[in-house]
This record gives sequence, structure tokens and C-alpha cells, in this order.
Amino acid sequence: MRECELCGVRARVHCEADQARLCWDCDGKVHGANFLVAKHPRSLLCHGCQSLTPWTGSGSKLTPTVSVCETCVERRGSKFERQAEVQESEAENDGDDDDEEEDDDIDDCDESDEDENQVVPWSCCSYSAADPPLVASCSSSKEEQEEEEYSVSKRMLLFLRESF
Repeated sequence: MRECELCGVRARVHCEADQARLCWDCDGKVHGANFLVAKHPRSLLCHGCQSLTPWTGSGSKLTPTVSVCETCVERRGSKFERQAEVQESEAENDGDDDDEEEDDDIDDCDESDEDENQVVPWSCCSYSAADPPLVASCSSSKEEQEEEEYSVSKRMLLFLRESF
């Protein structure tokens, strides 16, 4: 675990200008001191391995956010794909009795499934006009549904769900 360079708790942010790893509280104190340091670019550290992620931001106080590096997403994604293959082969061995029910669930686009996969910000203040809101969609065909299951964003959500 990489620690905050000021207080010793788990680091969450890396400040490019200061070359420092900071926790949320220390980041807010340091970068809230004046408008110049608030402009320092910062990157989130990966929730899994604490390496730098593509997410960057600046401002006096960043909203606590979870981010995952591409390596952890790919690693977890390949594990997810292997599990999906095993589950598919088990389902084929079980028979076709459950296929009709599964098709109905896909067609209905069950609202509870959408709720489980929604990305919800921790604070209303973290939303900016430049970022469009996330919209849940319902796939109409089975091919579209399968493509959606293997997308990077889906793998990231599964990684985060398993991490907590």
C-alpha cells in the first residue's frame, strides 16, 4: 500500500506538480490553500494496485472517486471472460429449459438489472456541464446484448463491484 506523504494513510491521488501521493483530506488541504495550487493537475491512483490511472483533474478539492487502471481492468476482464465461458458451457449441459426465461428477461430489459449497473456520482457537485449524464440503454437484439457484456466499461463495473 502506498501511503500519503503527509499523514501516512492510504494515498488516493498523485499530484503531478508536487510529485506527491496524497490522501483525500491532505489533497483538499494542500490544493485548497490558494488558487495557484488548485490548478495543479492530479491523477487518481488505481483502487486495485495504486498505479496511475488515465483520470486527471484539478481544483481546490476533488470529490472522492474510485478509478481503476487499464491493467487491472484487462486482468479482471480476462478473468470475467473465462468465468463467462465456463458458465456458458455449464448452461449448455443443463439443457434448454431455462433458455425461454432468459430470452424473456432480455426482451423485458428488467429494470433491476439496469439499477445494478448504473454509475452514480457520490456528489451532485462532481458533475460538470461538459460531461453528459450517463444513460442506461436497452439492447433489442441478442447480438447487441452480447457485445455490451464484454465492453470495457462493463468489466470495470464488475471489477468495482467485486472490490467492495
